[in-house]
Amino acid sequence: MKNVVPHFQRPIKSKDEPRIDVSYWDKAMDAYDAKNYRNALLETINYINSNLLQGKDTEGDIDIVQGQGSAEIQITITKDNFLVKAPFVKITDDSNKVALFRRVAEINFNPLTLAQIHLIDGALWFEYEMPITLCQPYKVYDVLREISVYADNYDDEFIDKYKADFYQEPRVTPLTETEKEKVWQQISNILEEYKQYSNFFKEKRWDDFQWDIAVLSILKIVNMPYVHGTLRTKLEEYVGNLFNGQIDFKYRIDKGVSFMQKLCAKSKEELMQDIYHAEAFISLKWRSSTQILQNDAKNMENNVNKYVKDGNNMMLCYYLQYSFLHIIYNFNLEEHHKNAIYDVLEKVSEKELHQAAPMLLKTYHGFLDGNIKSANTAKSSKKGLFSKLFG
Repeated sequence: MKNVVPHFQRPIKSKDEPRIDVSYWDKAMDAYDAKNYRNALLETINYINSNLLQGKDTEGDIDIVQGQGSAEIQITITKDNFLVKAPFVKITDDSNKVALFRRVAEINFNPLTLAQIHLIDGALWFEYEMPITLCQPYKVYDVLREISVYADNYDDEFIDKYKADFYQEPRVTPLTETEKEKVWQQISNILEEYKQYSNFFKEKRWDDFQWDIAVLSILKIVNMPYVHGTLRTKLEEYVGNLFNGQIDFKYRIDKGVSFMQKLCAKSKEELMQDIYHAEAFISLKWRSSTQILQNDAKNMENNVNKYVKDGNNMMLCYYLQYSFLHIIYNFNLEEHHKNAIYDVLEKVSEKELHQAAPMLLKTYHGFLDGNIKSANTAKSSKKGLFSKLFG
C-alpha cells in the first residue's frame, strides 16, 4: 500500500450533545465581578448547556430537570439559593446495603470535593446547596460537572457490585436508519483502514507506528458523540492506557494491537447496540477556551519543532493527527475550534506526507497563536466583508 495520511471523515452531529459558547462564560465572570450573582449563575448554566433555560421565565424561581445518562440532574434556583440534586440508583431488597453504604462513605470523602451522596426515599442522590452570593462560575461549573461525571461513573459500579438498580433508564433516541448506515460505514472504514496500516507497518518493521494507528483509530471512534455504553467505556479505557507514560511503551503497543484485533472481530450488531443519541445535561469533557487550547498547543511545541527540524514528515503528520483528535477527546470545544480540526484532517486525508505536513502545521500554529479559524469561519468572514463593501 502507499504510505499516505490515513483517511478521516467527521462524525455526524448528535442532537443531544451540549455545545459550548465561550461568550456565556465571559458574561458569567463579568456578572459575578459586578456582584450580579443571579445573572452570573444563569450565564454559567447557559455556558454549560444553552438549551436548559430556553422557554423558561428567569425572573422568578427556576426549576430545571435534565437527564445525564441514567441519572437525573435537578436544579432549583430561588432568590437566595442554588440547589442541585441528582438521583442515580435505587436500593432494592437484593442490594448489599452494608457494602454499598460503606462505599458511599468512602466516595463522600474522596473523590467528591463539593457534592455528597445522600440516601433519600430508597434512592441514592448527589446533593449540593449554596447561597446565590457564593455562585462563582468556576464553583458552579465544577459542582455540576462533578455530580454529572460521578453519577455517570458510579451507577454501573453500584449495580454490578452491590445489586442496586438504575434510578431510571437513560433517555435515549435511536439513530435513524440513514444515520445508522452512515455511522456503520464510518466505523467499518476505520477498522478496515486500521488493518491495512497495521499490516503495512508490520511488513516494514515499523513497530512503533502500531501505537499511532491504534490511537488514531480508537480516537476516531470514541470521538463520535453517539457512542455510549460498554463500547465507550472500553474505548476510554484504552485511550487512557495508550497515553499512560508510566506504562512501558512496548506493552502499550501490544495491548493496543490486541484490543484493536478484538474490536475488528466484532459484528455490526455488537458494535451498533451501543450507538444512539443520549440526553445529556453537561459535556463530561473539560472546559475549553482559546487560552486553554493555546496552553495545550504550547505543551506540544517541543515535539513539533523537533520533527520539523529533523524533516521527519511522517512523525510530524501522525503526531499532529492524533494530538488534534486527543484535543477533541479531552475538551468540550467551540464549534469553530472543532471544525478547524475536522477541516484539516479531512483536507490531508490520503495525501502524501510532504503535502500534509504544512497543512497540519498551519492549523497547529493557529491554535498556538490563538487565531484559529475553520473553513466555515473564513467563508463567513469573507462574506461579511463583501457585504460591507458591496451590500
